[in-house]
Amino acid sequence: MRADISVNRKALHEYHILERFEAGVELKGTEVKSIRAGLANVTGAFGKVEKNQLWLYGVDVQAYAKASYEQHESKRQRRALLKRREINHLTEMTQVAGHSIVVLRLYWKEHLVKVELGLGKGKLAHDKRDDIKAKAEKREADRTAANFNRSRA
Repeated sequence: MRADISVNRKALHEYHILERFEAGVELKGTEVKSIRAGLANVTGAFGKVEKNQLWLYGVDVQAYAKASYEQHESKRQRRALLKRREINHLTEMTQVAGHSIVVLRLYWKEHLVKVELGLGKGKLAHDKRDDIKAKAEKREADRTAANFNRSRA
């Protein structure tokens, strides 16, 4: 069962996603309870390799209301759990100008919280316009095909 917790829709608009990676996330207990309550947001989140570890910045997990004395910070940096060779590959690829690590979505995989990371290359304004134009053309083609099929039935 893969239930999405939070999806970063803005990332697909802002970046060309070259590769995708699945990683675990190191969380505290109150963060897991808060995520189960649906209080997580990954819009604007990104990853950065520091000292051979991948850290996630901007993942917003709101405070858990029923927590006792120990509470977590909502936008603290969290460690992503990847294999060494994947971290080395990401380190090499982010050295290229314009490439960055973007958080695409946060989801459940059985009882574990996973994060989908994308190696993204920033889009330019004309790339975004081309994408919007292609979506509009596809929508129009689908509409025409549906009307044709309805008239034949």
